[in-house]
This record gives sequence, C-alpha cells and structure tokens, in this order.
Amino acid sequence: MTHLMDKAKGFLVEKVAHIKKPEAKLADVDFTHVSRDSATLLCKLDVVNPYDHDLPICEISYSFKSADKVIASGTVPDPGSLRANDQTRVDVPIKVPYDFLFSIAKDVGRDWDIDYEIAVGLTVDLPLIGSFTIPLTKKGEVKLPTLSDVF
Repeated sequence: MTHLMDKAKGFLVEKVAHIKKPEAKLADVDFTHVSRDSATLLCKLDVVNPYDHDLPICEISYSFKSADKVIASGTVPDPGSLRANDQTRVDVPIKVPYDFLFSIAKDVGRDWDIDYEIAVGLTVDLPLIGSFTIPLTKKGEVKLPTLSDVF
C-alpha cells in the first residue's frame, strides 16, 4: 500500500513541476512624480499569463536599494489581475524620500544619477498550486530630476 502511495506522490509531484507558470521581467524604472519632499519611481513589470483565464495578483512586495542601503520597501496589496493568454504591464509606484540623498551624496555628486538594485516579489494565485511568488531583481541607474523638473 505504501508503494502505491509513493508512486502516486511521485506522479503528482512530476505533473505539478511541469505545469506552466506565469513569467515576469522588470522592464523599466523611471521617475514619474517629483515633489518638494520626495520622488515617486515607477517600476514597470511585464508579466505573461499562460493560462486561458485571468489570474488574480495577491500582492507585490518590493525593496529599493542604493549604496547597499534600503531606501524604500513595502507591498502593493491586491493590484488587480493578469489577463488570460496575454502579457500584462503592472506598475509598482515607489515613494523615495529625498533625505536618503545625503547618505549617498558621493555617488550622486559624481554623475547625478542613482545606482540602484530593486527586488520585487510578484505573488499570484495559481489553480491547483495556490500562491506562487515570482522573484525578480534588477540593477541599474536612474537619472535624478533637475530643479526645473521640480518647479
């Protein structure tokens, strides 16, 4: 009897391992809004849903780092769903306070940009499997807005 149960478990694990899962990539990070106390970055995710029905996104978690310091982190609860058999662009707004610029002034003063690393966890609800998190990371640089952008 245990031999039959082990075979059934092996079969199930093999089938679940080969189920198509959504794929995602970090497309871009840009400044979208500048105020006197902070700037808002927009992280753009492109997610492909291989299923023939929409998939709900449970949450998106993010961490924005520069000079090995966490500048902003948080979650976006219930950001919508992924369209069936299609690619969906998901935007993640990240509010970044200006006071962190003092801590990375050496890097900013050199070339007026911020070298960053962003980590995003996109959690979707897959049929039969349950919650599934797609981890994404990207390193790059983003140009800082000038005074004319602020005013």
